[in-house]
Amino acid sequence: MTDLTQRPDIPSPCYVLEEAKLIKNLELMKRVQDESGARIILALKGFSMWSCFDIIKQYLHGATASSVWEAKLAAEMGKEVHAYSPAYKVNDAKELAGLVNHLSFNSLTQWNAHKDVLAGVSLGLRINPEHQEADTPLYDPAAPGSRLGIRASELEGVDLSGIEGFHCHNLCECDSFATARTLEAIEKRFGKWLSQLKWLNLGGGHLMTREGYDVEHLINTLKDFKARYPHLDVILEPGSAVAWQTGPLICEVVDMVENDGDIAILDISATAHMPDVLEMPYRPAILGAGMPNEKAHSVKLGGNSCLAGDVIDVYSFDTPLKAGARLQFEDMMHYTMVKTTFFNGVEHPAIGILRANGDFELVREFSYEDFKGRLS
Repeated sequence: MTDLTQRPDIPSPCYVLEEAKLIKNLELMKRVQDESGARIILALKGFSMWSCFDIIKQYLHGATASSVWEAKLAAEMGKEVHAYSPAYKVNDAKELAGLVNHLSFNSLTQWNAHKDVLAGVSLGLRINPEHQEADTPLYDPAAPGSRLGIRASELEGVDLSGIEGFHCHNLCECDSFATARTLEAIEKRFGKWLSQLKWLNLGGGHLMTREGYDVEHLINTLKDFKARYPHLDVILEPGSAVAWQTGPLICEVVDMVENDGDIAILDISATAHMPDVLEMPYRPAILGAGMPNEKAHSVKLGGNSCLAGDVIDVYSFDTPLKAGARLQFEDMMHYTMVKTTFFNGVEHPAIGILRANGDFELVREFSYEDFKGRLS
C-alpha cells in the first residue's frame, strides 16, 4: 500500500483515487471482455467519480444508472447508457427516453405503463432468479419477499413482445462460482424465454479485481454460456470491482479523550463519510494499524458528529496516537463517496487523484455553500 499520510500536498480529510490502480483494474476487465465476449459497463451506484470518465471510457462500454440524475451523469461519458430502477414516474420515463440505450423494468405493471414513451429504447425486465448468493441480508435482492425483480411464475402466459432483455442482479462482492450458479438458476427458471431475447444483463457483484478471484473461471463460464446462447449480448455492470482497492480516505486525529481506554476523535465521520461501516457493518483497514491489543497501543476511533454511535472500531498502533497524526483508511473509493452526507455540517472530505506519475491533483473541495445548498 502507498503511504499518503506524509504528503503535505494532500489535505485532510480527502478521498484519494490512485490512477495507476484504477487502470490496472480496467485492464483486467478489458481482458475479461476480450476473452469472454461479454461486455462490462460501470455501475454509477458504486463509483460515480466522473473526473475519471476519460480513463474508464477507454476500457468499458458505458455506464448504468439507477435514476434520472445518474443517467444524465452516465451520458456525460459519451458511451452506452443503461438504466434500472424499482419504479419510474411518468416524468422519469420521458426524460430517460432521450438519455438511455437500454432500460429494465422491475415489474410488468411498470413496463405496460411506460413502454410507449420508451419505444426507441431497448427494453428489458429485471428477473428474480430466486437464488441467493449475497452474505449480507441488507444487500440480498433474491431474499424471500424481495421487492426487486420478477419471478418466473409471474411471466407464465404473458406476451413479452417488445421485451429484448432480462436483467438479473443477485450478487454482492461474489466470486466467479456464484456467477456460474446464478446462470444455472436463470437457465432453470427462465430458460424458455432466453431464445426470444437479445441481451442478458447479469448485474453487479462480480468482484473480479479482488485478489484470489478466479478470472479464468469467470471467462470460461461466460464463454460456455455464450456458446449455448450465441444470440445473446451478455452484459456485466460491476460497481465495486471497477474501483476496488484504488485509493484511501486520508484523515487526521483532532483530539484524544479517555473513557475506559483511549479514544481518538477524527476529522471524518463514519455515519457521514463511510456509512457502510455502520450499515453492513464492516471494519475498514488502516495502513499500519492492527487488531485490538495486537500492537502496543489500542485506540477507539470515533467520528466528529454528534451521533453517539459514530465509532469506527478499536485499532492498535505501534506508538500512541496524538492530535495531528494522520491515518489512511484503505479501499474507500467504491460505495463510499457515493453515500456521503453533510450530516451535522461536518467538513466533507475533498476529492483528489494521485496520478500515475506521482503528482497529486486536487479535484474538488467542499464549502459551506455546498452544505447550505442541500437544505433549502
